[in-house]
Amino acid sequence: MSLIAIVLVFIMAIVVTVFLSHLLPVKVPLPLIQIAAGAALAASGFQVDFDPHIFLLLFIPPLLFLDGWRIPKDAFFRDMKPILSLAIGLVMVTILGIGLFIHWLIPAITVAAGFALAAILSPTDPVAVSAMTASSPLPSRMAHILEGESLLNDASGLVAFNFAIAAVLTGSFSPGDAVVKFFLMAFGGILSGLVVVWVTGKCNNFLVRRTREEPAIQILISLLIPFAAYLLAEAFHVSGILAAVAAGIAMHYEQLSGPRLPATRMKSSAVWSMLQTTLNGMIFLMLGEQLPRMLRTLPAVASQAGVSSPWYLLLYAVAITLALGLMRFAWVWLSMKLTIFRRKRRGKAITVRPRFSILAVMALAGVKGSVTLAGILTLPVVLADGSPFPGRELLIFLSMAVILMSLVVAAIGLPFMTRYLADDLPHDTGKDDIGAVMTEVAINRLNALLDEPVEDPSEQALAGRCRQYAARNLSAAASL
Repeated sequence: MSLIAIVLVFIMAIVVTVFLSHLLPVKVPLPLIQIAAGAALAASGFQVDFDPHIFLLLFIPPLLFLDGWRIPKDAFFRDMKPILSLAIGLVMVTILGIGLFIHWLIPAITVAAGFALAAILSPTDPVAVSAMTASSPLPSRMAHILEGESLLNDASGLVAFNFAIAAVLTGSFSPGDAVVKFFLMAFGGILSGLVVVWVTGKCNNFLVRRTREEPAIQILISLLIPFAAYLLAEAFHVSGILAAVAAGIAMHYEQLSGPRLPATRMKSSAVWSMLQTTLNGMIFLMLGEQLPRMLRTLPAVASQAGVSSPWYLLLYAVAITLALGLMRFAWVWLSMKLTIFRRKRRGKAITVRPRFSILAVMALAGVKGSVTLAGILTLPVVLADGSPFPGRELLIFLSMAVILMSLVVAAIGLPFMTRYLADDLPHDTGKDDIGAVMTEVAINRLNALLDEPVEDPSEQALAGRCRQYAARNLSAAASL
């Protein structure tokens, strides 16, 4: 099937699954529906052979760029400590602990390969978490921490994954060199993203001042920025993932310092939302499309694992998923305990305690997704000496199985556990109050503008519709 036909089929499947998620009598998270749709396409003979490196380039940078662009910056920097604790501390502990656990559980997987699998299972997917909690959203601060964690642990997990793969290929590993290289790659990636946004912003501002606002061109420029940042970073062998994240965060401040482009901002929001829906949908459709192919290879994978029945593979995947959840639960509990201890020593008030509902939601929110899928498929086929990569199909199967299990567990557990968060977390009504005041001020200003006389009949009709819209929203704002 041609590339154009594949893209069109995927876009049609995304449209159908989005509508289906709203029409089903039982609330089923959109990612699970799209995975099932991908599996149905594969069962009907539809097959996609994609290069995982191209997949990583086309899908991950724009999604991370958008997350960095849209995440509330004050919340991101305010909660930097817990975000770094999850994105770096938990990732390192997971690689060490889960990597050794995988080697102990499945001796056919070497220690280095176990570390590689644990590393690629470290990144989380906030888009999937948002879909799971659509009916009962997470508290704003918890959601922001999870978003910030995902922005950074994608980079830390992929860098650690590459180090572990290099250890498998070469048979040697130096922790000291790895730490130094990690920080150099992180610094270089962040610098690459900042440079791209700064240069692009200066050029764009110069053009806007010399000509005029061109929303279509401005949006095209914003679409190119994440790819430019990623490719520049990769050219210097630093973290392209962090470059895309840094570019997204810097884009927010570049817009604030540059000329006001209201038409561009309104239209770009719609374009980027469409792109986000499309890319995320394609990722889950491709994951589902891989399922029938994965099931057909189960006997060979069981042979690689040294077991007689493929059912053992399912037990291994369950054990790894459970171990990841327990590791995350314990890390969040320990982090909250240490935070409470430090606040008590400083004489500060304790606002949140490590209740089970908070810990359970944070553990369930460690859903695996696109980065894990893209990363594990980049495993080399052969070693430097030409021999097959040890347990490659087994590692790919376990990764996909853990992705699916984490999605299913989160789909069942998160909506149930989020109901209890209201009693365990303080309410944040200030944001709602500010939003209501801002809405009322904006609508009053709109009404003042609409009272100005116009002669064109079409403009008069438009003004009438705007007054009706403003009246409805003003009453809604008053009820907040």
